[in-house]
Amino acid sequence: MKILVTGSAGFIGFHTAKRLLERGDSVVGFDVVNDYYDPTIKEARLTILEEISRRTGSEYVFVREDLADPQAVNTAFETHRPARVVHLAAQAGVRYSLENPLAYVQSNLVAFTNILEACRHHRVEHLTYASTSSVYGANTGMPFSEHDSVDHPLQFYAATKKANELMAHSYSHLYRLPTTGLRFFTVYGPWGRPDMALFLFTKKILAGEPIPVFNHGHHTRDFTYIDDIVEGVIRASDAIATPNPDWRSDNPDPATSNAPYRLFNIGNNDPVKLSAYIEAIEDALGKEAIKELLPLQPGDVPDTYADSSELEKTVGYKPATPVKQGVARFIDWYRFFYKV
Repeated sequence: MKILVTGSAGFIGFHTAKRLLERGDSVVGFDVVNDYYDPTIKEARLTILEEISRRTGSEYVFVREDLADPQAVNTAFETHRPARVVHLAAQAGVRYSLENPLAYVQSNLVAFTNILEACRHHRVEHLTYASTSSVYGANTGMPFSEHDSVDHPLQFYAATKKANELMAHSYSHLYRLPTTGLRFFTVYGPWGRPDMALFLFTKKILAGEPIPVFNHGHHTRDFTYIDDIVEGVIRASDAIATPNPDWRSDNPDPATSNAPYRLFNIGNNDPVKLSAYIEAIEDALGKEAIKELLPLQPGDVPDTYADSSELEKTVGYKPATPVKQGVARFIDWYRFFYKV
């Protein structure tokens, strides 16, 4: 099967494309490879995808273009004719959305519109796309369920991802385009983003520099290991979304529809305190962190906790990698990649 993976130079996109190539699918990668963080790691990921393609014999093509350019997107679809699309490209980062909201308009709204239009006109059989746990915003009912209302985002990043879910539903309703949105919960692991806590903390601890510990380390996150995320992404993509025959317009369920549309959480279902996460990093490094205790940042939520029962019920999978194990794997990769 030929699958278009957007954001294939990014953290989750790379791992997803890698897994698809290893199982024998044809992959069309699409990424602009911008400098939001060091492009060196992005180029290294792309090199590995090329190597896997040569080793396995799986077809791999890379398109270095901007998803916000409708002509570039349409040309890629016309040229390669993907059967399915896994849309993982986005402008990520909660805090950066406070500084540069226009970047999120282009990458998360304009680009997603281009993807939806291309999927519609080229009769793609299933669009699977990344959303985020950040859409739960001001919700405090735990664990977070896809059946909850998510109308109170706390940052613009979350608002754009909530908009993606609404945009997808409109295309599912109007054009019967099957769409599945995946709300990721704090993804971490090898080849992770250098702007995320695990990467930053590891680098600073090894350098003997203090690490910023917001909310004094008291908030919790449902840290989810990258391999678990990818397994959920691929299983969700393979199970094409269908209408929910029990959906009621007088009592609408936000997670499903009478259109071929659905939403899933992908989270570990086991929230961990930030302080315990830091301890796991210290244990794996064999070095204690110098902690700079700070208040909660604007836009941050105190806690996240995924109810992943819908994913398990529908595709038969539930993330389960313990944080200590996942952090240790990241540290092994970090030491190898940076030779420290």
